[in-house]
Amino acid sequence: MQKAAPKKPIRRPQHQQRPGLEYKMDPVPQTVPADLRVPGKLNGKVALITGGDSGIGKAVALLFAKEGADIIIAYLNEHEDAAEVQRSVEEKYHRNCMLISGDLSKENFCKKVISTVSKKYKQIDVLVNNAAIHYESKSLEDISSEQLIKTFSTNIFSMFWLSKAALPYMKKGSSIINTTSVTAYRGSPELMDYASTKGAIVSFTRSLSGNLIDKGIRVNAVAPGPIWSPLIASSFAAKKVAKHGSDSPMKRAGEPVEVAPSYLFLASSDSSYITGQVLHPNGGEIVNG
Repeated sequence: MQKAAPKKPIRRPQHQQRPGLEYKMDPVPQTVPADLRVPGKLNGKVALITGGDSGIGKAVALLFAKEGADIIIAYLNEHEDAAEVQRSVEEKYHRNCMLISGDLSKENFCKKVISTVSKKYKQIDVLVNNAAIHYESKSLEDISSEQLIKTFSTNIFSMFWLSKAALPYMKKGSSIINTTSVTAYRGSPELMDYASTKGAIVSFTRSLSGNLIDKGIRVNAVAPGPIWSPLIASSFAAKKVAKHGSDSPMKRAGEPVEVAPSYLFLASSDSSYITGQVLHPNGGEIVNG
């Protein structure tokens, strides 16, 4: 079983001569590591992952299942991909996997997702807000109001709706993890509306983390760089898809499996002292934030 987060200790006034001796401290600092080789960081946990049918969401679902979590995947209509994830979770990792299909850009569907999960599990330990869309636009004039509203509704409004509905089923030690993007920090001339939502996600993460800190619910984010996923293949022209990620410092796109451990770290008690932060698996790009 995973160790609980350390309790706030009572630290009495004390002073030592330099360089100081740890064994004389009261209380002694906690320094013994957990055994990271043993699977089960999420044993007994229930994890809801949006966009978990493919790409980063799929890699997160499989890793969470490997570490002992039951999985719920909310996705649009990629039924074949979703069914494959479900088979892997249930047959390879022997965990339960529920599929819920629908449009996360609609508030009523977001409420339905949480209601469906709560009826079966009565709890949500990890919420991964990961689903997103983007459309390449050469100019601001090319971004229609319909596209703008769809992008914001899917990418950021859904995070508000899902998190709000999920909170009654979360408790101290629960975790919300939001997928933002490197574009939140450096912008994207041809993904202006998408990059704007990703910037909003950073601010939402930081703000919600402060709001929930007294409840013991941690809120963090992951900001991937260029990652090889169906979102890319469905958004850009074929030649651009072939070169995706080649302009990163590592000269390649990352794989979803290279990003998933960031989510596991934030979901588990390994990150018990981290909230309101963003991890950056982006192939070496230096960002501020």
